[in-house]
Amino acid sequence: MNLLRRKSITELQSEALTDTSLKRALGAWNLILLGIGAIIGTGIFVLTGTVAAQNAGPAVVMSFVLAGVASIFAALCYSEFASTVPMAGSAYTYGYATLGEFVAWIIGWDLILEYALGAVTVAIGWSGYVVSLLKDFGIIFPPQFSAARGTLVTLADGSTVTALFNVPAIFIIAAVTALLIVGIKESASFNNVIVVIKVAVVLLFIAGAIKAINPANWHPFSPPSQGREDAFGWTGVVAGAGIVFFAYIGFDAVSTAAQEAKNPRRDMPIGIIGSLLICTVLYIIVSGIATGVVPYNELSVPDPIAFAADRAGMGVWMRRLVKFGAIAGLSSVILVMLLGQSRVFWAMSRDGLLPAFINRVHPRFKTPWITSIVTGIIVAIFSAIFTVREAGSLVSIGTLLAFVIVSIGVLVLRIREPELPRAFKTPAVWIVAPLGALSAMYLMRYLHIQTWIRLLIWLAIGLVIYFAYSMHHSVLATKSPQSSPPPSPKP
Repeated sequence: MNLLRRKSITELQSEALTDTSLKRALGAWNLILLGIGAIIGTGIFVLTGTVAAQNAGPAVVMSFVLAGVASIFAALCYSEFASTVPMAGSAYTYGYATLGEFVAWIIGWDLILEYALGAVTVAIGWSGYVVSLLKDFGIIFPPQFSAARGTLVTLADGSTVTALFNVPAIFIIAAVTALLIVGIKESASFNNVIVVIKVAVVLLFIAGAIKAINPANWHPFSPPSQGREDAFGWTGVVAGAGIVFFAYIGFDAVSTAAQEAKNPRRDMPIGIIGSLLICTVLYIIVSGIATGVVPYNELSVPDPIAFAADRAGMGVWMRRLVKFGAIAGLSSVILVMLLGQSRVFWAMSRDGLLPAFINRVHPRFKTPWITSIVTGIIVAIFSAIFTVREAGSLVSIGTLLAFVIVSIGVLVLRIREPELPRAFKTPAVWIVAPLGALSAMYLMRYLHIQTWIRLLIWLAIGLVIYFAYSMHHSVLATKSPQSSPPPSPKP
């Protein structure tokens, strides 16, 4: 019944060295590309336009800066944890080792909002780009099967139809789930190829569109507030940061693959921090160029970067290339999100908080195939009926909450076990970790009240499951009734 029982850090470190249930196949370069694969996607290809048009105007650049700064603080904390406790589960495992089982359950349940709904959001964006690209080649996909249920889709003749569900989104989820079951090495190789393609497309857009910038489109840089907290002005910039924060979740998804890294103590910090820094620079440049080429109030379209490329006079070929790059890029984001969610489920099942049957590893492929299938089914259902903005806001608040807990957890572990060997230490931890927690909470403050209500409902459902099932089936519940394990011995 003890909600604060914790997992031993030394036992986790020992388990990381001896557990061979998952295949260790990822090096530092794979991890960096895994991070870039997750980060560069919806943030550039979808959310840039909607946030500029509805929240921040050209100051969407500042929204990306704010979200990037908050991410860097959290990335340093994640790096310390990932190198110290190189186990699958990411923030869930870190919370279990520092703040106790109850907090671990909350963060594990919360991570479903981050990874599963993250995949939902990206699958919806993927669908929009596929339908748009097919239209460029004269192929019209049935509009009633290409958007969220209840969405009004405008046809070429100006009439509208009501969408039933999103078939392309279901298709991409099914395809990526199958790839994840086949193997981590195959998944990483696919991701590497896709990342090269989408980064090349982003760089081509930067090189071609920068010449078409009209500085007048940047004035006013931050449009005056329209009376709502999330509609322009400084509060709109912050609200926009809370939304585009979704675009940065890739770096912490890297930490879910710690148990599949060849040398996690060295390579996890490289993958987490390296991918974040590269993508932050690209985000800032691309959002600045897009709002410089197209007036911000015209960017609320499903494919804003392709729209900006077309307005920049880069030709039909570039518009199609951007769409192809977006499709490829969003595919890799879906892959990393589904990978992250299936590993979190796998870790929770291993600890007894979820049913044991989903903890099975495929005997041939060495992947958690049951959790991959369960994750794929859940994500496919929601991607067929949700809109981008509904899912994106929930992903942002789920990610921010995870960052708060990880930042606090690093400080708790520093106090509780100061002599614990750490391959990577968060620099200036007493400044960085509090700033990581506070900046995440600050961004959460500006998310819409509906997003908060949905978060509380989601957490309430999680608490019912925990007290009805997980608390009684926890592996730690069958061990010592002590509230926490003894401190780790000094090296």
